[in-house]
Amino acid sequence: MSKNRVVLLSIVLILVTALLTFMITNTVEIALGDRVVISRSDFENLKDLQKLLALKEYIKNNYVEGAEDDTLITGAMKGLFEALEDPYSVYLTPSEFKALNEATSGSFGGIGVIVTKSDEGYITVVAPVEDTPGERAGIKTNDKIIKVDNKDIIGMELDKAVDMIKGKPGTKVTLTIMRDKVDQPLTFEIKREMINQKAVKSEMLDNNIGYLRLSSFDEDAGKDFKKALNDLKVKNMKGLILDLRQNPGGYVKACIDIADELLGEGMIVYTEDKNKNREVYNSKEGGIEVPLIVLVDEGSASASEILAGAIKDRNAGILIGTRTFGKGLVQSVEGLGDGSGIKLTTQKYYTPNGVSINKVGIEPHIEVKALEIKEGQRQEDIKDVQLERAIEEIQKQIK
Repeated sequence: MSKNRVVLLSIVLILVTALLTFMITNTVEIALGDRVVISRSDFENLKDLQKLLALKEYIKNNYVEGAEDDTLITGAMKGLFEALEDPYSVYLTPSEFKALNEATSGSFGGIGVIVTKSDEGYITVVAPVEDTPGERAGIKTNDKIIKVDNKDIIGMELDKAVDMIKGKPGTKVTLTIMRDKVDQPLTFEIKREMINQKAVKSEMLDNNIGYLRLSSFDEDAGKDFKKALNDLKVKNMKGLILDLRQNPGGYVKACIDIADELLGEGMIVYTEDKNKNREVYNSKEGGIEVPLIVLVDEGSASASEILAGAIKDRNAGILIGTRTFGKGLVQSVEGLGDGSGIKLTTQKYYTPNGVSINKVGIEPHIEVKALEIKEGQRQEDIKDVQLERAIEEIQKQIK
């Protein structure tokens, strides 16, 4: 059966189900000969569906360039989500839904930048993924991508723009970018690679200071974090620096698993839906018993902010760096029967003190701005003043 027939059959089933449900659950309907009087709200719903199908047929029969049923139906479904004006809510075709699952599993072909769509319609960089072509080329948080391969993408759907940026490893893509405090657009030609994210890196610094870098909250981040933390504990760690800079977030479950390792018993975060139904996430007994410093910046988003917010509100550690990105929304991802899927913002999250950080971010206890990379300089040659300040502060606490 063709996709078009499946969709049309689904619409018919919805209509039939709606009518049957109404007839079963409502006793106020009135039969008048061969007609049935139904409620105004049910009638309006039927009129809207009839109107949608009529418009589809009119376009198909009259549009000068011609139009396919599949294209029109997909467009209508995408339009439902676009009407929300929420960059995080979207209908995904089967290929787009597959790409989303690949990206969140930690392996995909592309340049390694996490993007969102700003209120002004710009495709905006949340953070470049560590040690990927995007980061090595010099892409930065808050860069606005205005063209891909010389095609204007301002106002384009987020998923379409992402599809243009991603691609087979070894191929090249050219990005035109607007950057704050830079007068002229910047152009970057970047060769795509297979992006295999290693979310957790750790090492023991001088004076038994543990350093744990968390670049994303992928599916395995919780398990990998626990292993790395235990390795540092075995080496007699006296203090821990957790680096969440340029971490765009990921799975909330991974965030909760990591919070369990760091915090004692108590609230991590709570969420509320449109009806103010609240869901509370708590950490278990335990946690670490050494001083904790957390590094954050404007690229720390979503799950990074949940973890940083819990640590700050519960006075479990000191935040050093710059204000975080400010994404305090939770999306539900659902797969549909034909391989397509939806991503819908269904909740807002709040720190333990009841603070919503959406579009606001989290202020660190100690603000330290990173040094700017000058033209011709490599990132690895730049002094990491934020990390140096973290080491200085944690040494004070250890003493």
